[in-house]
Amino acid sequence: MTDKKQGEVSSLNTEDFPASGRLPATPQTLSPSFTPAYADSDFLLRDQLRPVRFQLELLKPEILQQEQGIESTVVVFGSTRIPEPTEAQEKRRLAEQAAANNPEDEALAKAAQIATNLELKSRYYDLAREFGRLVTEHTRKNQADCPVIVTGSGGGIMEAANRGAHEAGGKSIGLNIILPHEQYPNRYVTPELCFQFQYFALRKLHFLLRAIALVVFPGGYGTLDELFETLTLIQTKKMKKLPVLLFGREYWNRIIDFEALVEEGSIDQTELELFQFVDSADEAWQIILDFYDGLR
Repeated sequence: MTDKKQGEVSSLNTEDFPASGRLPATPQTLSPSFTPAYADSDFLLRDQLRPVRFQLELLKPEILQQEQGIESTVVVFGSTRIPEPTEAQEKRRLAEQAAANNPEDEALAKAAQIATNLELKSRYYDLAREFGRLVTEHTRKNQADCPVIVTGSGGGIMEAANRGAHEAGGKSIGLNIILPHEQYPNRYVTPELCFQFQYFALRKLHFLLRAIALVVFPGGYGTLDELFETLTLIQTKKMKKLPVLLFGREYWNRIIDFEALVEEGSIDQTELELFQFVDSADEAWQIILDFYDGLR
């Protein structure tokens, strides 16, 4: 923030919002009704103030990203449950050991199989980490109009992409969401670009406001939701076409039968062209560079 802006904020604070400590403590000044609306959290959390909270969740990340010079982003989606390979290997070992010690327990046998599947997918952690590094190195080298990695701020694939950006010495964004079971930001998100949302709708909006590409790794309900919402927006021309890249053809073809959607008449054959499969970080980044003629 510039000195001029700091001065403006300081002036605003002292002139428009005088310190309440200067007021005498009386039944009137101590009443909740006397608290200025902007400082009254109980008032701001009322149901009738939801539109105001929507506006605040729109404006705060928007203003702070503008101040940080963020003009474009590459969005990385993927499962929080895919750990880095060493962690996945240890979890698989412990799960198999538990199953072997209790051969009659079907739940433990199933857990061991799931742990094996997650270990196989842990390579995507390394791929997301490498992709985050590639994007950030390009941005650090070229500066103007170059994208910044943005994730949902959590663990797994999101952590990996933020980690790659961090290791490349650049910024990355995290859009955290308040959940009943709590989701904490991973330690690789740039602190001044780590945001927290109450509303999924506003979080999704910020994912796409500056997006020039969407990179999707294997994931569950949340990843599928974000992927299909983006494809729907492109399909209906609510947003411009951009590269939508799916890591792991085998995974996605097993989870979603895209060809069946065409055969059932649910989508057109041409709408399969809204996304493409990729297998490496280099391939994904090159597709994005080619789409935007090198991002120079």
